[in-house]
Amino acid sequence: QVQLVESGGGLVQAGASLRLSCAASGRTFSSGTLAWFRQAPGKEREFVGTFTWDSGSTYYADSVKGRFIASRDNAKNTVYLQMNSLKPEDTAVYYCATDPQATIFATVPQKYRYWGQGTQVTVSS
Repeated sequence: QVQLVESGGGLVQAGASLRLSCAASGRTFSSGTLAWFRQAPGKEREFVGTFTWDSGSTYYADSVKGRFIASRDNAKNTVYLQMNSLKPEDTAVYYCATDPQATIFATVPQKYRYWGQGTQVTVSS
């Protein structure tokens, strides 16, 4: 049983940074992709970025490219999302998701079977 647990959300001012964590357990993560999505109130879940388990390759939405960086701690089986230069429009619940069959370009939620519970990020202006 795959489990994903996110942490690291919070309330920050515009321009600040936050680091989200997604701790994975339940299987050997050697293939597939971990993705970050976010959902603001009244909006659809939006793709943020992907991170491949085997090579650590990344792919980001244009809205966060150059500001958000994903990385992995192999020993902890944890993927991080470093979010810099945060903007009020980054305010959302952030989710991590994974699927062994997802590719780096799997940018829709339907491609992922396993989801974390989400963590709230609020950026004030």
